[in-house]
Amino acid sequence: MNERVTLFGCNIDNVSMEETLALVEGFVRARRPHQHVVVNVDKLVKASRDEDLRRIINACDLVNVDGMPVVWASRLLGKPLKERVAGIDLFEALMGRAADKGWRVFLLGARPDVVREVAATYARRYPGLVLAGVRDGYWQGEAAEAGVVRQVRDSRADLLFVAISSPRKEQFLGLYQAEMRIPFAMGVGGSFDVATGRVKRAPAWMQAAGLEWFFRFLQEPRRMFRRYFIDDMAFIWLVIKEAARTNE
Repeated sequence: MNERVTLFGCNIDNVSMEETLALVEGFVRARRPHQHVVVNVDKLVKASRDEDLRRIINACDLVNVDGMPVVWASRLLGKPLKERVAGIDLFEALMGRAADKGWRVFLLGARPDVVREVAATYARRYPGLVLAGVRDGYWQGEAAEAGVVRQVRDSRADLLFVAISSPRKEQFLGLYQAEMRIPFAMGVGGSFDVATGRVKRAPAWMQAAGLEWFFRFLQEPRRMFRRYFIDDMAFIWLVIKEAARTNE
């Protein structure tokens, strides 16, 4: 059983990328529904204010940390996490592994043109990849949502990647993962945009230095200013409060 640590009210699996991939392989073999989530500064701040989101995170079968500031905070607080497991890196690794092992993949989310391009990109990269289904993330109403759930369930996919905004993707998976019966379901945020080249990733040195957020801000300053320079500043206060609790 992998070690879990609790930080800022959320349970996080203390696992490396390779250990994460081994766990996912076990989930696929087990054939039972499993939900995955990555947490970063922004999601931990949101979870500190949203009890429902925090409950969903803590109910997930596998929780990775995606963000060097969270890794650094874990070390400062005496609960050191092994490494960052970035969502985009895990998504890329699992697409390759799916092609090698014959796992069926369902891509759900983003605009119709984007998700189709993601499917085409990976079909070219991995000729053996089995795409069980492709569906955009634009639906409205309970009837349409029920149709999406049926489509995913009937696909008999092994892996489900959901590229819709947070916390909607966590809520969707929390509500329907058991009904969809997918062995491994993962929210991938903006990974589809990265995969198609619409959004560039930071250079490796910026990722290692914990500056990927700043690179993202430089690409979309108007959209990302509030998130990084207003909302996420609350993370500093979360660290201070967690340190005070640890030292009690």
